[in-house]
Amino acid sequence: MNKTALIVTDDAESTRKMAAMIAASLADWKVTVVTAGDFEGTRLLPAALCFLGAGTPNPPSFAYLETMLGHINLAGRVFAFFAGSPQAAEYLRRITRDSEASLYPDPFLGEGDIGGWAGKAAALSAQKG
Repeated sequence: MNKTALIVTDDAESTRKMAAMIAASLADWKVTVVTAGDFEGTRLLPAALCFLGAGTPNPPSFAYLETMLGHINLAGRVFAFFAGSPQAAEYLRRITRDSEASLYPDPFLGEGDIGGWAGKAAALSAQKG
């Protein structure tokens, strides 16, 4: 099973902190954390599991990632969203819709056990893998 995860976040401090907690909770995974402004498409290719985080809908740094996700087939990969609001989570869901990725159904909205939430997304990825 491929245990490679990618975490892409906007520049908001709160989502960067959540990204760090997600990465720490995936101790047995190879995890790469990048801000959307530093994202390169080649980082997505090896990832079986991808976490996207945004504090608000439509962060400017997501422009390249949003364009790419509209033109790539990611069937068999799992995406999970962590966000500062339900609207930001819906934005992330919308930009991944055309990629055919499997979406973890429950976004993390900043409250609760982020490590447990990330572990459930990882388990879904393992089932798909």
